Amino acid sequence: MDPERIIDNLMKELDIALKALSKAKTVEEKAVHSQIVKNLSESLGVFLNLVSNVMENGLDDFEEE
Repeated sequence: MDPERIIDNLMKELDIALKALSKAKTVEEKAVHSQIVKNLSESLGVFLNLVSNVMENGLDDFEEE
């Protein structure tokens, strides 16, 4: 799968999770949604770090033939 597409999808899911968190009424709902936001944020961070490392080191090793 395309890394840009993965990042875009993670950002969309994070946006949805943040909206759900803001609408949560009970402590349990807030805890569940905050865990989802945390997991998505960490996942997005992994991909952004990967992109950063690739850009720092050049794209030669990652280009498709």
